Amino acid sequence: MSKEKKSIAQNMGITRTVIRPREECDIQLREDRIGKYFKKYLNKFVFVEFSEDFMKKSKAGDLMRGVPIPLRKKEIKEFAGGEGIDMLVLAENMAWVMGCDPHFKYTKDYVAILKKLYNYKLYEGMMKEGRDAAERGDMDNACIHFRASLCMQYNYLHSMYSYARACRAMYLHSRNEEYVGRFKAESLDWFELLVETHPRFAQGYYYLGYAYLNLGLYAKADITWREFIRFSHNNKDKKEIRKRLDQITEPRQIEAGCNEITAGKYEDGISLLEPFLSSRFNDWWPLHYYLGVAYEMTGRRSEAVSAFRKVLQLNGSHLETMKELMSIYEDEGDRENTRKYREKIKLIEAAMEEEHQQHLEEIQEEDKKLEEEEPELMEPEHIDTGDADKMADAVPADAKDDAEETSEDLADADEEEVAEPKEKRKGLVKRFGKK
Repeated sequence: MSKEKKSIAQNMGITRTVIRPREECDIQLREDRIGKYFKKYLNKFVFVEFSEDFMKKSKAGDLMRGVPIPLRKKEIKEFAGGEGIDMLVLAENMAWVMGCDPHFKYTKDYVAILKKLYNYKLYEGMMKEGRDAAERGDMDNACIHFRASLCMQYNYLHSMYSYARACRAMYLHSRNEEYVGRFKAESLDWFELLVETHPRFAQGYYYLGYAYLNLGLYAKADITWREFIRFSHNNKDKKEIRKRLDQITEPRQIEAGCNEITAGKYEDGISLLEPFLSSRFNDWWPLHYYLGVAYEMTGRRSEAVSAFRKVLQLNGSHLETMKELMSIYEDEGDRENTRKYREKIKLIEAAMEEEHQQHLEEIQEEDKKLEEEEPELMEPEHIDTGDADKMADAVPADAKDDAEETSEDLADADEEEVAEPKEKRKGLVKRFGKK
């Protein structure tokens, strides 16, 4: 990018202010939170190696040597019988393996082979097949294809967005806490990566704002949604988000007050929070808890006790509040109330531990089933990217460079070798749907 272009981009505010290390944003390198739910599909494959004769005929023969290629069990007879397997079928199989496990030993080899044989249209095909699967509610299939596409090009906008959306749909559908926690974290992280990598893409901010809202991070939601309004051309969605911004004005102020108290700025926190005692938020127990902490730390003990008692009226089993009261009564030498709260804390902690253990066993049993059994179809998920197709960075520049290099290589090859794959590539998207 020239200095002039950089200046224009900076004036528009379109700069990447956060650039993560490659190991945090490349799906082949980063932690795989949800891969354990897809590895069951690897049981559908066996691995074989290409014959010398096949490799000599292939443009990617030098890359295939010593690399086990996945075949579905039904394809073994064709392979063993000498009939040969369509290269696009093998590409589809590689996509499934990469998508199930981006850390698979031969993922880099599969990527190299596929990039040698096809241009960036291949991972577009993987992404589109994933979207078709999502339209059917086949979300495992969708997620696997999005992950495979990201193995091919880790910063491809459409696949980043589609993957984050798929993870979101999957955790919203589930009631298993382990599953929900993993997919929610994955979805949030990829929406964050998306807006960091493609800061002009409005829909990333739209969904990221809702993710922050559901976590109670009102300030982050506010900042994120303002970026959505800045970049979006969808007036209906902008109207919706402006309404949301109005709705979170007060929660954002309360969050700011709580943060001040957490940071030790007690008087500032009190000033921000006290006005809400006479508002509709008066029955929100955290408001009274944070005020209680601030009152105690500024020597206003009687007000602290009143605030903590109000918390227990609203949330009778809140342990931290009981511990605060026990500490106050212990400091004042009030043995009776100290003993009362100590006993309550012991009873509640014991009950919570017992409930946690029972619940944990249920969660682990359900989670094991999710790892081993193929799920039923979910509600169809329509994933589109609005104006993304018009964006220059929808397909990364380095991918286009790879495509140009591939096109030049194909032009140098003999006519017979180029013509057949070119015809078959048209049906690639449809071929990528098999489980």
